[in-house]
Amino acid sequence: MDLSDSGMQPFECLDCTLVCNGEIYNYPELKKNLETDYQFTSGSDCEVLIPLYRKYGFDTMVKMLDGEFAFVLYDHLSGTIYAARDIIGIRPMFYGFTKKDGKLAFASTGKTLLDLCDEIHPFLPGHYYDGSKRKFIEYHAPDLVSKMSTDDFDQSTRTIRDLLIKAVDKRLASDAPVGYLSLVCSIADRLLPEDVKIRTFAIGMDKNPIDLKYAREVADYLGSDHTEFIMTRDDVLQSLREVIYTLETWDITTIRASIGMYILCKRIHETTDLKVIMTGECSDELFGYKYTDFAPNAEEFQKEAAKRLRELYMYDVLRADRCISANSLEGRVPFADRDFAEYVMSIDPDLKMNHYHKGKYLLRKAFAEGEWLPEDILMREKAAFSDAVGHSMVDDLKEYAESKYTDEDLERAKDKYRYCTPFTKESLLYRDIFEEYFPGKADWIKDFWMPNRSWDSLKDVNDPSARVLSNYGASGK
Repeated sequence: MDLSDSGMQPFECLDCTLVCNGEIYNYPELKKNLETDYQFTSGSDCEVLIPLYRKYGFDTMVKMLDGEFAFVLYDHLSGTIYAARDIIGIRPMFYGFTKKDGKLAFASTGKTLLDLCDEIHPFLPGHYYDGSKRKFIEYHAPDLVSKMSTDDFDQSTRTIRDLLIKAVDKRLASDAPVGYLSLVCSIADRLLPEDVKIRTFAIGMDKNPIDLKYAREVADYLGSDHTEFIMTRDDVLQSLREVIYTLETWDITTIRASIGMYILCKRIHETTDLKVIMTGECSDELFGYKYTDFAPNAEEFQKEAAKRLRELYMYDVLRADRCISANSLEGRVPFADRDFAEYVMSIDPDLKMNHYHKGKYLLRKAFAEGEWLPEDILMREKAAFSDAVGHSMVDDLKEYAESKYTDEDLERAKDKYRYCTPFTKESLLYRDIFEEYFPGKADWIKDFWMPNRSWDSLKDVNDPSARVLSNYGASGK
């Protein structure tokens, strides 16, 4: 918020200096709280942070925030440095210790610290650093549920609808134009004035794209200003190295899904005046993937959702943030809203399991009334982003990797990369490119994103794509 000079960073006041990447959505309430103690000089949401710190201290201040953020604050009076990252990890942050004198350094990307630091680590979501104690403190776990809900199916769907609408509404506040990449566009369209035509976007391969026709149907239904982009095999292969460098990952599914999103965001930046993108990450983690249809029981479903939320910053959220921000755009993620995510995690996991022959059924039913979307769109089986652009994209990547490596190369990868050893030629291709840019930093990512192979029905799965699952069905149509 506030694109004027007065909203520019760093913020310096009350003997503190602050740099923040993010949005504080409850800043109007926080600002009202502080008005008798502090005179604001900008309309920036981030200006509340320093006076909040002065009034309440860092621990309480961080726990008061509702937003997506990564920030560093330096207290000149005490000589103390603090840093914090939002609960889900929507905004990126790394830290390292300088080569020269072992001092702590922070940055939005790992690559920024490569020349400065030897040890570089992701700053974990839901944590803050307290320089006075020289320790990292977890203030809120991404999957923490203080109390499980006893709401039944009908009440759960009503609350899901209400909270998601609120999550979208609070993210509509912007001093810059907003575009939409997911089905939250229908909520935004309902909330905005009638004379505002929202702008929606979609991308697909030049061969048999899956989602383009459905995105077009939604756009026609809403009357949005809709733009389609087409990408080719050459676009995919030419962007591969740039995507891996931007994402700082070697994970298979993250790279696959990022290629289409990166090209889409690049074209939005090149052809429009948009500065903010609202997107749909985090719904799968909360309501289930195709593979969680195979969860053996409610306990395992809940454990898997908690794991996915804890690790989201390494996968889908990493993809969304890097693809969007690398193209001078700002991402906003309603499904990762604090109140929404906490409520969905508190719902009886048995209600979220696929007993209905339809994935994410609770979410679908939450918007079944009110004509939010066409019925066929609301109830269709959706493919993952990397498949939805068209199956040919992943096929092209696999084919390219096959042309680059022999079976012997793949066998030698066991000795070359002992940590998270590549197990396909495609994964070896990605790891080799990653190591060119970030040698020895593979531990920034914990593991390959894969379905839970400890479940009997998934023990033989060797690819992260839902295409290999027996229940893929209509997702690919």
